Amino acid sequence: MKEFKKLIHFTKGFGLIYVLGIISVIISQGITILNPLVLKTTIDSIIGERAVDSFTVSKIINFLGGRDELRGKLWKIGLIIICIALFRGVFLFLKNTLSSKAAEGIAENIKNRLYDHIQKLPYEYHTKVDTGDLIQRCTSDVDTVRRFLAIQLMEVIGSLFMLMFTLVIMFNLSTKMAMVSISVLPITFSFAIIFFKKVRKDFQASDEAEASLSTVLQENLTGIRVVKAFSRQKYEVENFDKKNKEHRDLTYRLIRNLSIYWAFSDFVSFFQIGLVLIVGSYFTVTGSITLGTLIAFTTYVNMLVWPVRQMGRTLTDMGKAFVSIGRIDDILKQPIEILSPTGREPIIYGGIDFENIYFAYDEGKYVLKDISFSINPGETIAFIGPTGSGKSSLVHLLPRLYEYNQGSIKIDGIELNTIDKYWIRKNIGLVLQEPFLYAKTIKENIKLADPNLSDIKVYEAAKTASIHEDIIEFENKYETLVGERGVSLSGGQKQRMAIARTIIKNCPIVIFDDSLSAVDTATDIEIRSALTARKDKATTIIISHRISTVSEADMIYVIDKGRIIQKGKHRELINKEGLYKRVYEIQSSYENRSKCI
Repeated sequence: MKEFKKLIHFTKGFGLIYVLGIISVIISQGITILNPLVLKTTIDSIIGERAVDSFTVSKIINFLGGRDELRGKLWKIGLIIICIALFRGVFLFLKNTLSSKAAEGIAENIKNRLYDHIQKLPYEYHTKVDTGDLIQRCTSDVDTVRRFLAIQLMEVIGSLFMLMFTLVIMFNLSTKMAMVSISVLPITFSFAIIFFKKVRKDFQASDEAEASLSTVLQENLTGIRVVKAFSRQKYEVENFDKKNKEHRDLTYRLIRNLSIYWAFSDFVSFFQIGLVLIVGSYFTVTGSITLGTLIAFTTYVNMLVWPVRQMGRTLTDMGKAFVSIGRIDDILKQPIEILSPTGREPIIYGGIDFENIYFAYDEGKYVLKDISFSINPGETIAFIGPTGSGKSSLVHLLPRLYEYNQGSIKIDGIELNTIDKYWIRKNIGLVLQEPFLYAKTIKENIKLADPNLSDIKVYEAAKTASIHEDIIEFENKYETLVGERGVSLSGGQKQRMAIARTIIKNCPIVIFDDSLSAVDTATDIEIRSALTARKDKATTIIISHRISTVSEADMIYVIDKGRIIQKGKHRELINKEGLYKRVYEIQSSYENRSKCI
């Protein structure tokens, strides 16, 4: 099956161990079938007078002292059975140990491969998938595959070899009894296959419902501040309850179908055992088979029937594992983002030229139309415009988070899409509108781009971002843990931390994507002044809705509906009729009223 082919890629370093586990389970099953033969020989040829029809068995009996000796010392037979059980136990131990070790190692390989692949997927992919679903695939689905390798696949292999060994011996003992013993097996096996195909869909539906439930939980915990602020607890509980009921109903349907299978297979299995006892008793009475053969068959039929019955359960578990393998493969087959396709890594000075740029997230629906402008190295330009006008989309093209559809973007005269993504991102500092902080210390968050940076550089970056004074007031100062997503900090503090983290990279191009909105006007001015005063002044692009933030830029561009509708310096734009002047008048009027109050 294709699922097994997919698994082979993850067995590196553990393939031999897993094969040894398979050999161990085969040997243990081969040893298991010896017990009924020992009992048959004891009843027929040691206690009874029937001649031994096997040269090997005859040699063993003679080695142990002969039939008369063993008839008086049956404890030796008991010792043989104990030895068989001991050897079987040793190989079962090896099977469990080796298969578990291999399964854990393979699961580790899968997790590492998934995590590595997810890191390399393009930004666009991450904007379209549910985080909860990704987590589900990287944890629950991987664990399902691990259990499949450690337990279920071993059971399938063990059952197949048990069936093969048992059938060979049964047909050697009595062909007609063997035919009776396997008469119902085709029904059991056929039902198991049909059931496997049906229940596989139920497993997938239950798994996807669980992923949806995980997504709801993840979003709720991540956005707990919003939930509390808007008193959405009741809505969130109702939403979770709805998803939880869907998961419950789908899982209940799965369990109900499993119950039907177990009930039917139990009936068929016990019917098979009863049939062997009835027919076998008749054959024994009529002399067609010996009593020892009947006892052997009653044991072998259990070895035959129960693996087939269990195979239905194992096949359903395999179905669930195959669904998980498919879900994992859905991620791995996504094309990764090639960060260094050409190896072109020019020195970046900060000159930027946009020429007739068109960009669309969906084909034909352009969010940017015929955008053209130029920035000289070290200049500061700003973009302002209504929400949804395309400002963020525009600056996301520079680090190549998205690729432009038409036109040309050049960095220092070099076409952007010919420069390696890794290199261009290394040379562009992007401060996003919604900063993300890790659950680490303040110092670790600021040094994220390069953990080897000196503390002095950390302090300088923090001062430039006007966050240093806040930090030294904390009890543990720069060693303060910020909590998950920076939950212990205010919105403005998180924003300034993100600015410090970007500044410390010392990039030739810095983009502020509405990232000064969470700070007050005075702090805004303080940060911009500090940036301007830096000796290694970078080309700076500012996106903002606040006129005061963009007013000192070397050039301001006003964007509306994906087009540049105005451009100029602050003084020029406030004296021209247009969107910029209207926004300026509204904000000035609001600020004046605030001062009066």
